[in-house]
Amino acid sequence: MQCHDASVNHQPPPACETLEPVRLDSPVVFSSPHSGKFYPPEFLAASRLDLRVLRSSEDVAVDDLFAAAPQYGAPLLRANYPRAFLDVNRDPNELDARLFDQPLPAYANTRSLRVASGLGAIPRVVAEGQAIYHDRIPLAEGLERIERLYKPYHAALEALMNRAAQKFGGAVLVDCHSMPSRMPTGDSRRPYEPIAADIVIGDRHGASCDPALSHRIHAILSGFGYRVARNKPYAGGYITETYAIRSRNRHAVQIEINRALYLDEKTLEPGPDYARVKADIGHLIAEIAPGREAPGVHCRQAAE
Repeated sequence: MQCHDASVNHQPPPACETLEPVRLDSPVVFSSPHSGKFYPPEFLAASRLDLRVLRSSEDVAVDDLFAAAPQYGAPLLRANYPRAFLDVNRDPNELDARLFDQPLPAYANTRSLRVASGLGAIPRVVAEGQAIYHDRIPLAEGLERIERLYKPYHAALEALMNRAAQKFGGAVLVDCHSMPSRMPTGDSRRPYEPIAADIVIGDRHGASCDPALSHRIHAILSGFGYRVARNKPYAGGYITETYAIRSRNRHAVQIEINRALYLDEKTLEPGPDYARVKADIGHLIAEIAPGREAPGVHCRQAAE
C-alpha cells in the first residue's frame, strides 16, 4: 500500500488505513497517529505558515519505520491527515476557544493543559508555539474534522484491539511517535536544550502496561546501543491512557524516537542512519510481536 506524500495534488484520502498481516499471528497492534502526510489545500490556504513549518509537528516517516509489523503477524494503523490539521492523540472534546469563531459547545474541555498550550484536538499552534492560522476558523469546520477523521481513526483502533483480544485473550498497543532532538526551556538565556535520549518508552509510569513489556522493549533497544529513557519527557498520551485496560489484559506503551537519529530535522529528508534505525525497529518488532507470547501479556493459543 502506497503512502500519501505531502503534496496537495492527490484526491483526499480516507481518515486512516491499516496495513494488515497476511495472517493475524500477534496480539500486538501498532498505531502511528501523527505520521499523516496529506495537507488539504484549503488548510494550507488558511494557514499563515508554509508547509515545512507545518510539518514540524509531523512524526515524519514513523509509519515507515514500523512498516515491518505486518511481516510478524501484527497490523499497523496509520493516520493519513497530519497532526497540525487534527490530532487524534487528544480527547476529542479538548477544544480551544481561542481558535474558533463561535462559542464552544457545553461539553468542550477548554481547561486541559494541552488546550492551554494550543495543542488540543484541533491544534492552534505547531512546534515552538507558532500560530497556524491567520484568523479564527469556523467551529463547524473543526467539529466536522472530528466526525470525519478523528472518530474513524479511533473506531479502527478500537476494532483492532477488540479483534486481538478476542483471538488471543489479551492485546497490546504500541503507539509509535517521534520527538524533536531539543525542547524549549522557557528560559530566554537558554531557550532550548537537547533531549538526552535516543528513544523514550512511555508507560504512564507503569500504569498502562505490564512492566515486563516496558523492560523488554528497553532491554532490546539498549542492546542496539540506543540511549533509552522511561517516561521522561514523554510518559504516554491520550491513546496510551485510553486503550490500556489492564484489568482486561489490555496493555499500551508509547515509543518516541529522536528525529535526529534518522532525519535531517531542517529538510525533513532521511538522514544517513535511516536504514539502520528502520532495521533496528524491525528487529524490535520481531522480538515483541510474535503471537506465541507478547511480553507481559497472557495469551491463549490462537485458534487457526
